[in-house]
Amino acid sequence: MLALIKKGGPFPYAKDGVVFGNYEGVLPKRKRGYYHEFTVKTPGARNRGARRIIAGGDPKSSGEYYYTDDHYATFKRIKE
Repeated sequence: MLALIKKGGPFPYAKDGVVFGNYEGVLPKRKRGYYHEFTVKTPGARNRGARRIIAGGDPKSSGEYYYTDDHYATFKRIKE
């Protein structure tokens, strides 16, 4: 999914690339519109599942990426 984000798509889910509001306040505080979310396929899930990559800034080039596998409760920074 990270390679697809850097290419700018096309993405498998309609909601990929939408603004992530960071309402949980777990990620560093930024202006609305700074973060965008992308679905990471969950094997066996009938819907989008709980896995996401959140990109900060310009998703294609920022290098600021976070992974969550528990639907925004916790995040791990993706280091490249």
